[in-house]
Amino acid sequence: MKHILLFLALLVSLPALAAPWKDSGYRGIWYYNQPVDTEYKYKYSGGMATYCANHIPHAVYAPAVHKTFFVYGGTDPGRRTLWETVSYYDHETGTLAVPTVLMDKETSDAHDNPVLSIDGDGRLFVFCSSHGTGRPSYIFRSRTPYDIEEWDEVLKTNFSYPQPWYIEGQGFLFLQTLYKQGRRFLFSQTSADGIHWSTPEAYAQIEEGHYQVSRAHGRRVGTFFNYHPTAFQGDRRKKGLNWRTNLYYMETSDLGRTWRNVKGEVLDAPLTEVDNPALVRDYEKDGTLMYTCDLNYDAEGRPILLYVTGRTWEPGPAGGPHEWTVAHWTGNAWEFSVVTTSDNNYDFGSLYVERDGTWRVIGPTGEGPQRYNPGGEIAMWSSRDGGRSWRKVRDVTQGSEFNHGFVRRPIDAHPDYYAYWADGDGRAPSECRLYFESEGRPGVAHAV
Repeated sequence: MKHILLFLALLVSLPALAAPWKDSGYRGIWYYNQPVDTEYKYKYSGGMATYCANHIPHAVYAPAVHKTFFVYGGTDPGRRTLWETVSYYDHETGTLAVPTVLMDKETSDAHDNPVLSIDGDGRLFVFCSSHGTGRPSYIFRSRTPYDIEEWDEVLKTNFSYPQPWYIEGQGFLFLQTLYKQGRRFLFSQTSADGIHWSTPEAYAQIEEGHYQVSRAHGRRVGTFFNYHPTAFQGDRRKKGLNWRTNLYYMETSDLGRTWRNVKGEVLDAPLTEVDNPALVRDYEKDGTLMYTCDLNYDAEGRPILLYVTGRTWEPGPAGGPHEWTVAHWTGNAWEFSVVTTSDNNYDFGSLYVERDGTWRVIGPTGEGPQRYNPGGEIAMWSSRDGGRSWRKVRDVTQGSEFNHGFVRRPIDAHPDYYAYWADGDGRAPSECRLYFESEGRPGVAHAV
């Protein structure tokens, strides 16, 4: 009997063969959250194949095979349920692969969308999220390096807002959100092989929680986040995620064992106080909300944060102006600049730092057909002076039927697959189409 139990225990701990299938095309998930009694219909809604802001990375360029691998929230032909989907763009042939569906998540909630990481051997890892604790989360690993055909399910567990980073020679640092009595706290896990994982350890748990965006830079991983107050500006009627505010930054160079602020000072993690040494800017005192977008680093390895601000969680003109803000650590102080403005809190874009010193922002900063709903027309902005001033380079999309949104930056983005995103009607269920931008072909957004 002991031998049987031991054998069963080993079966549970070993990867299980998944049963993926090929899709007939590219279809993204349409999703809405929190209906409102106005013409805008929902707090946010639309084509959410590349949602959400706090899921990273969505795509990785692999120079060894000259392909950009990417994941997205797909859907069945009837647009009823979320399919966890992976594919790639082949830079040699200029073609897209037939997408592989890893599983039907049995929900229409785009918070369950996947993210992607690639280890040092070229194995693809797909992390399939869950929105809270009501559904399980999964980690899948490709059976063959740089291949999307066969997969193993390596872990069934629970996590939200996944952000896995593979650090060469060290393994994975997996930043994530775990719900504790409805509060969204930030945790990290580590793994040398992507199969065996450490116990999650908290590093931020202030009041009702946080939303974060992170990024790896060499052996360092940085993250910036807001906090969800129990009483925004002392008003207990204004609490939780709809009143997300403040700006914090912290980083680790040892897989989460030690956390430091931008000055290199060791932090007492987990953070539990609103006023702490990781605080970059107190937005609560000004009545300002903060929505995370992207994190990058300058040539000296100093963090650059991109986010959107607003005055209320409700869609519509009363919440504006929504300022696309860049915070840059100069080595001595944080410098803040505004790229442009748009019309919704959930107008999400990405920040690029090029070798020639050019900074770029790509996102839905133009007015879209469903005004004041998330997204709009995509534009590219650039700065040649370290983010102090910005100019619009060009419109990427124009005259669109639906709003475009949630523009994602691939890790080590290749010029031929420089950004990708999805569109969808901002106020009613619709198809959700995926697009990608070729930086070398100005003005071209390729539907996939």
